[in-house]
Amino acid sequence: MMPADLIRATIAFVMSNYSLSFFALGLVVSIVAIARSGSSIDRALVVEKLLAWYVFFSIGVDNFYNFIMHVFFGKLSAAFIGWADSPFQFEVGTASLGFAAVGLLAAFRSYDLRLAAVLGPSIFTLGAAAGHINQMITAHNFAPGNAGIIFWTDIFIPLFGFALLWLSRRTTSSKAMFRPTV
Repeated sequence: MMPADLIRATIAFVMSNYSLSFFALGLVVSIVAIARSGSSIDRALVVEKLLAWYVFFSIGVDNFYNFIMHVFFGKLSAAFIGWADSPFQFEVGTASLGFAAVGLLAAFRSYDLRLAAVLGPSIFTLGAAAGHINQMITAHNFAPGNAGIIFWTDIFIPLFGFALLWLSRRTTSSKAMFRPTV
């Protein structure tokens, strides 16, 4: 394989499997942030950095990319999933834009805001995974955007987010986490 072909294949893989790509990027940035923290590395710091960068990349950036793909490249996105293009692409795109806005706002904020940022997109992607299963069974749709890596990330990434939220809650005192602000 020529270097140009390898580069082209790598770019296609990264862009086609963007949920996995942004998840991995979030992990890399988290590791760098932990290493550069300048303080002693403890469980609370690790969970904080993982959760912040997870929300930023796996919720904020991922959903912004999904917005762009469904709104501006709807035919391409539909074909990748194994579906026909429809006006529904715009609706999925604008929902993703809303998730992106909340994710980018919540990434470095409170536990409650992060919980809200993770909950909506997680319900959406877990529901999408159920839809993918239905399509695999009823329509034999094994297109890469229906039965490939996207299917697995629709399950794994929300579960990872919920695990981080659970760990965050365990490592932060409940007084500090749920203190009402005026």
